[in-house]
Amino acid sequence: MLAQVRLTFALARRFRAGRERSGFLSFISASSTLGIALGCAAFIAGLSVMNGFADVLQQRFLSLIPQVELRAVNGTLQQPQQLIEQALAHPQVRAAQPVIRSQAMIQQGARFTALQVNGIALEQPQAIADYMPATAWQALQQPNSIVLGSGLAKLLDLTVNDTITVLVADQQSFRQPQRKVMTVAGVFHFGGTVDHYMGYTSLANARELLGMDTGVTAIDVQIRDIFESGQVATAIGRQSSEYLYLDHWMRSHGHLYRDILLVRLIMYVVLVLVLAVACFNIVSTLIMTVQEKLRHIGILRTMGLRRAHMMQVFVWQGLQNGAFGVLLGVCGGMLLTISIPQLLGWLQQLTGSSVLAGDVYFVDSIPARLAWQDVLLVALAALVMSMIATLYPAWRAGTIEVIEALE
Repeated sequence: MLAQVRLTFALARRFRAGRERSGFLSFISASSTLGIALGCAAFIAGLSVMNGFADVLQQRFLSLIPQVELRAVNGTLQQPQQLIEQALAHPQVRAAQPVIRSQAMIQQGARFTALQVNGIALEQPQAIADYMPATAWQALQQPNSIVLGSGLAKLLDLTVNDTITVLVADQQSFRQPQRKVMTVAGVFHFGGTVDHYMGYTSLANARELLGMDTGVTAIDVQIRDIFESGQVATAIGRQSSEYLYLDHWMRSHGHLYRDILLVRLIMYVVLVLVLAVACFNIVSTLIMTVQEKLRHIGILRTMGLRRAHMMQVFVWQGLQNGAFGVLLGVCGGMLLTISIPQLLGWLQQLTGSSVLAGDVYFVDSIPARLAWQDVLLVALAALVMSMIATLYPAWRAGTIEVIEALE
């Protein structure tokens, strides 16, 4: 059995490397190999980019955006510490902390710019601290200090120690906003839309800004399985005696994750179509090879080669084309994935514009993460489709009669 496999494989190599093939046949064969290689490379790079976006969303973006938010209906939570303890008692919850969150405006003369003020507990670990200088984090301890996103600071032409006028709606009346002069203690750079509308300050500064004596407006909850956010929010809300708005990231930003899944699905469809076109070339190549090698087929049949073995010869030949294309595509896809950040950097330098606008998308650069399971999936799919493409030409070669082949 092994000897037969070796024989058919060797014949397939001879047929594929034979010098009697016409230039057109060689072109069709190379086109099929190149088509498979391009399809595999593009799909591996595309899946790697989708993996990168998913990682940024889950590991970075959701570290700043509340995964679960328990917000007071009446503006202020009456028993925030009790609510924190109830949240921490849930097995899915890994952290819970108080926050004061409010919509505000920055006034510069006649110009008004939207701002979301986040009052945070400086004594607790905060993800935003990783995206600002240590001096800025320490300066937040000072009264009336605030840290702004880099996009917002650039838009307003603000630097450290500049002062801004912040307007917030009065808790009792919507007619006359409260004004507060605050000092820019620093600038954070996260990347994406967060940099263009967010500002961070201490809980004490946020209370003074909003005219609150005590309390907080919400509790931010971090959970272990982010896809259980809805169930966790409902479970905690049922235990609370306060009136709460229950919110979670799947409701506010779930469209980002669904968009990633949709693009991934579309890429699977595109892969099938690209590989199908490439495999059509394999079918054409093998059919033309069968016609060109009729005499060789007849001689091999007279020497005792069976129909099944003749079919195996052309299956092996098609698989060789497919395997060579898969090898080139996998290597090219991995190299392209590694080079994506540099290539996009060069593209931005040439065009002078960003590929992803930071004020529109939740990330301002294209991330990429290579996953070996994606590489294996693409390679396996290409090899299977290559083998399917060989079946009809191989069957044609096996049904040729000896007399017909030697005429």
